[in-house]
Amino acid sequence: MPKKAKEYPEEGEFVIATVKNIHPYGAFLKLDEYPGKEGFMHISEVAPTWVKNIRDYIKEGQKIVAKVIRVDPSKGHIDLSLKRVNQQQRKAKLQEYKRAQKAENLLNMAAEKLGKRFETAWREVWVPLEEEYGEVYAAFEDAAQNGIDVLKGLISDEWIEALKPIIEAYVEVPTVTIDAEFEITVPSSNGVEVIRNALIRARDRANKEAEVEVRFTYQGAPRYRIDISAPDYYKAEEVLESIADEILRVIKEAGGEATLIRKEKRIRKIKKRGG
Repeated sequence: MPKKAKEYPEEGEFVIATVKNIHPYGAFLKLDEYPGKEGFMHISEVAPTWVKNIRDYIKEGQKIVAKVIRVDPSKGHIDLSLKRVNQQQRKAKLQEYKRAQKAENLLNMAAEKLGKRFETAWREVWVPLEEEYGEVYAAFEDAAQNGIDVLKGLISDEWIEALKPIIEAYVEVPTVTIDAEFEITVPSSNGVEVIRNALIRARDRANKEAEVEVRFTYQGAPRYRIDISAPDYYKAEEVLESIADEILRVIKEAGGEATLIRKEKRIRKIKKRGG
């Protein structure tokens, strides 16, 4: 079970908690990511409406996403809230927890490879990477995308060598995909050919860049859709701007008109496999 490097959660933090004991006035919960730590949730923090029976909302053994509203390390008190967690926050926390589980599994593979206990791996790898990146899986993603050397100086070479093939084989690298549309018209007998050549030239030039993929799709005159996948949003935007400038220049020289219509960005993941 993934555990945090710090001893106590911070105020405002979202945590995974397991309901331990329920009383008429509230419930005690075990903090899954903070071994040995428990939090208390007053009945008034269970739901936004008046709660008659707390058991209508939570059950013993149930895992929930709770928000930390007060922390007093001197007394060991941690106050939690369920009603202050919205659906988006709950989803984000569960995703973070799943990423931590993946990171733990990969680190455990490296520990077994080196013949070390996971507690040693946690101390020598998990703690420094979490302190640097905020979460260990983000460090693994950085290493998969930019090379294992990004972890040098944070963990020992021994761990780097053990993790390298594991990260290459199993880590999913997030890729941003943005899409847009061009409205293009060229009022001449060879207008279709001019547009086609402009799109192909712009696409092929962009695809020469590392980790960038550009695709054009004909949507029906005068619309052409473009999809750009890149390591991050800024790179995708940079490529889109470059393509737009090239297309607008070529079409204008041919006596036509071109307009770029922006769309929303999307996030997808590509599984990177090592060899």
